[in-house]
Amino acid sequence: MQMKLLQDRIRRDGQVEPGNILKVDSFLNHQIDIELMDEIGKEFYRQFKDRGVTKILTIEASGIAIATAAAHCFRCPIVFAKKTKTLNIAGDVYTSRVDSFTHKTTNDIIVSKRFLLPGDRVLIIDDFLANGKAIFGLSDLVHQAGAELVGAGVVIEKGFQDGGKKIREMGIDLHSLAIVDAMDPVTGVVFRPED
Repeated sequence: MQMKLLQDRIRRDGQVEPGNILKVDSFLNHQIDIELMDEIGKEFYRQFKDRGVTKILTIEASGIAIATAAAHCFRCPIVFAKKTKTLNIAGDVYTSRVDSFTHKTTNDIIVSKRFLLPGDRVLIIDDFLANGKAIFGLSDLVHQAGAELVGAGVVIEKGFQDGGKKIREMGIDLHSLAIVDAMDPVTGVVFRPED
């Protein structure tokens, strides 16, 4: 089920840039509208509340605020995959490779083995879904840990790209709060109709 409040905000404040880029940095992933973020967290909770979620997994940096809003509702920790190994990550890590559609880069994402454990019931949360590489990489980390992936929640899915289709075909329970079927710098954003 798509979220009308989010769709309205995208229509009002989102900007479509050439190259299939949807800028929502005024309210979602640079400057953050806390009231909207609270509603997004509640909606992810409503979608996944019966899954026994024990951890929420995301990628730095844009996913962290969204995951925080959701984790507040689930009352569980957030683990975020880092894109750079730092001195404060000591010991063994899980690693996966992720291509970024927006940034046109490839990153090795890492999570300390201390924070993703066998027996964890993991919900993946992210801001955008285009080609699905972030969710594939995060689900790989869950698999490496011997944890259980209970679903994935995405704020905005680009339905005209194949990431959502591939993820659903893998059997991952994916819920996107706004699915964009088309976008154009002149005509704006067209959302997928509800089923």
